[in-house]
Amino acid sequence: MTSPDFQHTPKLANKQSPLKYCEQHLLGTCDAETSTKLRECFSATPLSAQLVAGCLSHSPFLRRIIVHNPTLILASLRLNPNAYFATLLSQLSDIPKETDKTETQMRLLRRTRNAIALHIALMDCGGVWGLEQVVQTLTQTADCAVQVALDIALEAEVKAGRLKEHPSPALSNPLFRKGRGELQSKSATSGITIVAMGKHGAGELNYSSDIDLIALFDPSQMPVAQGQEPQLIAIKIIQHIVKLLDQHTADGHVFRVDLRLRPDPASTPVALSINAAFSYYETVGQNWERAAMIKARAVAGDIALGKTFLSDLKPFIWRKYFDYAAIADIHAMKRQIYVHKGHETIAIEGHDIKLGRGGIREIEFFVQTQQLIYGGRRPQLRGKQTLHMLQELQVDGWISQNAVDDLTAAYIFLRTIEHRLQMLNDEQTQRLPASQTELDSFALFCGYTALNFRKTLLKHLTNVEHHYAHLFESTDDLASQAGSLIFTGTQDDPDTLKTLERMGFADPPLLTETVRGWHFGRRKAVTTARARETLTELLPKLLTAFSKSSDPDAALLAFDSALSKMPAAVELFAILGKNPALLALFAELLGNAPRLANIVTMRPHVLDSLLDPEFTKHQDSIQIKQRIDHLLARTTSFEEFLNQARELAYAERFLVGARVLSKMIDPISAGLSHTVIAEAFIEQALRQVRIEIEHRYGVMKGAKMAILGLGKLGGREMSAASDLDIIVIYDALEGCLSNGERPLSASDYYARITQRLVSALSVPTPRGVLYEIDLRLRPSGRKGPVAVSLQGFASYHALEAETWEHMALTRARCVAGDIGFFADVNAVIDGVISRPRDLAGLAQDIRTMRNLVADTKGDLDVFNLKLARGGLLDIEFIAQFLGLGFADIQHQTTGTVLLKAVEVGVLDKGDSARLHEAWVFYSSLEQILRICLEEKIDLNATRPSFKKWLAQIMGLPNFCVLEAHLKELQKEVRSVFLRVAG
Repeated sequence: MTSPDFQHTPKLANKQSPLKYCEQHLLGTCDAETSTKLRECFSATPLSAQLVAGCLSHSPFLRRIIVHNPTLILASLRLNPNAYFATLLSQLSDIPKETDKTETQMRLLRRTRNAIALHIALMDCGGVWGLEQVVQTLTQTADCAVQVALDIALEAEVKAGRLKEHPSPALSNPLFRKGRGELQSKSATSGITIVAMGKHGAGELNYSSDIDLIALFDPSQMPVAQGQEPQLIAIKIIQHIVKLLDQHTADGHVFRVDLRLRPDPASTPVALSINAAFSYYETVGQNWERAAMIKARAVAGDIALGKTFLSDLKPFIWRKYFDYAAIADIHAMKRQIYVHKGHETIAIEGHDIKLGRGGIREIEFFVQTQQLIYGGRRPQLRGKQTLHMLQELQVDGWISQNAVDDLTAAYIFLRTIEHRLQMLNDEQTQRLPASQTELDSFALFCGYTALNFRKTLLKHLTNVEHHYAHLFESTDDLASQAGSLIFTGTQDDPDTLKTLERMGFADPPLLTETVRGWHFGRRKAVTTARARETLTELLPKLLTAFSKSSDPDAALLAFDSALSKMPAAVELFAILGKNPALLALFAELLGNAPRLANIVTMRPHVLDSLLDPEFTKHQDSIQIKQRIDHLLARTTSFEEFLNQARELAYAERFLVGARVLSKMIDPISAGLSHTVIAEAFIEQALRQVRIEIEHRYGVMKGAKMAILGLGKLGGREMSAASDLDIIVIYDALEGCLSNGERPLSASDYYARITQRLVSALSVPTPRGVLYEIDLRLRPSGRKGPVAVSLQGFASYHALEAETWEHMALTRARCVAGDIGFFADVNAVIDGVISRPRDLAGLAQDIRTMRNLVADTKGDLDVFNLKLARGGLLDIEFIAQFLGLGFADIQHQTTGTVLLKAVEVGVLDKGDSARLHEAWVFYSSLEQILRICLEEKIDLNATRPSFKKWLAQIMGLPNFCVLEAHLKELQKEVRSVFLRVAG
């Protein structure tokens, strides 16, 4: 065959005459000689006029090329199609490589590519070449263009003195040898290899596709000049290639170059060393990257280097066992793609024939998924080309012949339609026209009537969907409700960004980059393949839950931070995936309670407690202590006790916080719960310490001890962040020694117990810290002994203690130790508190202390709930004034003192009500803040969404109302404080 034999052509609208259309839109604009030759072709070659008219009529891109250079059509219409393509490819490869001809190189590259694009379009639209030959010629064009660009870039580096001159060995790529002898290239020994991915790598390139490339180099093989850095040179070369091929000029572009399929593109340069790339795939490579690597092919440069690299990656791509985990991961990715806007159902107008249901991607997933599952054991299933692998899957017995026939026919049809779409404007698109008029016109370009096009398209899409359903049976309801959520690959999906914005995320691009970072294993918890597979499945549910929290972006960033700290996450993902209600609570915790969120992320098993029916039931102090005592009684060593106690403490605090935020208990009750938990751990720690001390130093016969709790611990008002104010008090016979092999005096004995107790409660272990301990309220503070005798305690408070130390005793109580000794300690404390006092002098002392605190720490910050003028400290000072000054209201908690004072007539009812209301509000707000936040609390600096949520959980409409209410309460409290202590 010397000239093409056209089999079919695009149709013209309104039964226009093709020849007249060509005369009107082409022949009249040509010079006389070209016009004559074209007429001769139209007369001699059947359907040629109709083919050219159809391209002129429907494709603005082809029309520009034709009108600009009509002689190109003559060659396509008159010459052997394959021979003419070989000539064009030779012209492309022969573009000069000299460094001073950049403009010429770019112009020739683009014009030659346009000539090739026109020729391929005519052969495709005219039915001369089938899909296989069309994609092969497109791929050969891309291969040649990349090689030419690489040769030019290498020549520039040699000219600049950064690379040494190398001999020009024969290029090993057969695409450049076919039919025209050996092509010589310096790049074969350059130490740089270009790997094509996707359809380019598979030899199935689209008509107007991007080319996905990965640039790799071996620094030991690069002929770098002395003092030069291989990676910097490799980067310059790749940047030069991108400019030559991708930069848009008056002649268009050659190929759009996409380098984002390289390992972790947001964190890596455009050229990677072979070793770095291999390390990435070996450690954090993902299933979608395994699927992508099936099609990878070395196309330019040091082909041997590229082939070796891909060969070494086979264990990553092809697992030795049947990899059913991969099917779940890829299924999750496909479900995310399903929910693309307009892709939920098969459509016609506006349907995406690649990503939509029944589309090209579905066929590719159908093939690649089974390749990943079975290809490890069956090398015959490791091919790159989709249609060939369909046949092999049938031969191997995995799919039916009917599936092969249907999917093959659909693939050929859809890929052909895809090419027509891209011929319109040289755009990489797969979406059908959205209007009926435009779609009907497009059907004519494809050679169909409007009705037949719709019927044929619907048949193929339906067939693909049917066969795909056998592989992936169900879709995810949450994902479908969310909208488009595509995070695979390396680029932002526009519909996904719109979905995220609609869901309430303020910064969708940041979110997508963050999620891709998880898939790339940038966080510690997702470095394993199993973790990433589980996360892919959970992701739509997770983002939906985040979107319903008070601050979706904060929840996401908190989760991201957690993943960087967690040693593993599969357990957490599994728990959350199975429990929607738990997932919703988890999202709320992430958004507004990082303290609790950190507990969950480091200890996912604490979520189990929320699934227990006991979570919703009231638990009194006895039940809490019994549970802690029971669990810690199992420990068999002191070290085991330290670790188990810390794990249990985090779980118990989490449980209290979750109950408060779920409104199962009020914040004031949380204070009591936290106190009971602390008491249980003090008791257990003291028990363990005494066993250790007695084993080493013996028993102090006749001696007794008590742990005195003060501050929040003594007042039963602890929060999630409270430390423990304690004093260790003992009583022993004078001169008594312990009876062990290493006897100690009573002071030394109880000092050892105290030091060991403090260590047991506060020393950091791999499981964290139990409590911070404060011993500064002991007699003489830091200057005094860490454990004090009862006599010394009584003497100090009788003779030396200041008023503020007596005030501290109003909330003191024994929380652990020898119960029989508690009465003796309480008697001493009662004696101190009950001492007759000058109320005026007491009030003066309290005012002085309050002013001192204000002078040193400030009292003007409204949101400093404790220190603000009219804040908690004012209320506590009032309660302690009343506790010291009036015997009938001694030894009461702060809230009880305020109420009791009315009964005994030392505080009027109005002042009592104001103080009690403020105390409840301050304490509740403080409890919630301590549950939620870890760092020093500064409400001025918290984000608006948190302030809004905080107001709502406090029962107020917004933060402005909360602030106004706070100021009003502080004003009233200050007024009472001045009246009582003034």
